[in-house]
Amino acid sequence: MKIKDITSYLENVAPLAYQESYDNSGLIVGNPDDEVNKVLISLDCTEEVVDEAIRKGCNLIISHHPIVFKGLKRFNNRTYVERTVIKAIKNDIALYAIHTNLDNVLGGVNTKIAEKLGLLNAAILSPKSGIMKKLTVYVPRANVEDVRQALFEAGAGSIGDYDQCSYNTAGYGTFRPLAGANPAIGEVGTQERVEETKIEVVFPQHIERKVVVSMLAAHPYEEVAYNIVTLDNKLQYVGAGVIGNLETAMDAQDFLAYLKQKLNLNVIRHTKLLNKKISRVAVCGGAGGFLLGEAKRSGADIFITADYKYHEFFDAEDDIIIADIGHFESEQFTQELLLDIIRKKFVNFAVLLTEIDTNPIKYYS
Repeated sequence: MKIKDITSYLENVAPLAYQESYDNSGLIVGNPDDEVNKVLISLDCTEEVVDEAIRKGCNLIISHHPIVFKGLKRFNNRTYVERTVIKAIKNDIALYAIHTNLDNVLGGVNTKIAEKLGLLNAAILSPKSGIMKKLTVYVPRANVEDVRQALFEAGAGSIGDYDQCSYNTAGYGTFRPLAGANPAIGEVGTQERVEETKIEVVFPQHIERKVVVSMLAAHPYEEVAYNIVTLDNKLQYVGAGVIGNLETAMDAQDFLAYLKQKLNLNVIRHTKLLNKKISRVAVCGGAGGFLLGEAKRSGADIFITADYKYHEFFDAEDDIIIADIGHFESEQFTQELLLDIIRKKFVNFAVLLTEIDTNPIKYYS
């Protein structure tokens, strides 16, 4: 098996197009055509993790956080980032990161947290818009099935748990081939009227080129009439954070104890406990303070995230409880999630979880 077999599958689960603009998910070090022997999964990629991969014979490390966020101008062992990358290259170990793209899909990092807390009816807290497009193309009646099938095979027409979705309208088109044209139907200089079907399909914008090329290859016309528009619809299974409901409402103090136990936490920093039960819970692994407004608007009683600064806690304004559980702690189960995702597809392949605690924050008590 090659590295690209695994990474292509991961990018089908969490497309790179769904990562945030500041991110650097994907294959950071390595050749996608190289063979892979064993995979080591970690939350962070550090020198210690690379050493572990060497000891265990793993030549691919899949981490949640990218070891490289910004461009590197020098590789001279000056920083831990440079040392980690150099060591990986010297030992033929590929480095792959699956970060905010895995955060931004239903079934990803935040869904895993919701599962650990037993939340029901988990849904994306802040769905993304503008990532779906609609293609409309006009096809002569005899070629409709070929073009439609080409679109489906390219990935168009998938909506949630359904595929091969399209809308088709019968009509007729007119055209007149001019000098120099090589028409599939009709003659130069003569207006033609052709029975056609208008096919409409939706697709995620990152596969636009594949969809258009497949459509043009299957279409009989020399000049194909089609148009593509970006949809403002919010995609309910792509976006930031997750919100869900507890099976039974709990007192705030009891819920914090439950949260600490379920997520194996050392400490929880939180705002004032309010005089109401916890029923609706919003979560965002990592630094999720930007979602506080969405958590409030969605009726959450508590917002669980990390990396809150002192003054940002005031933004709760007695409308909601903010619970900062720590960055590593909020994402620690991502390793387990990646193991499950890979083993679901590659049943008999060696995938290991790191034994290194990469959390740079320690607690003195």
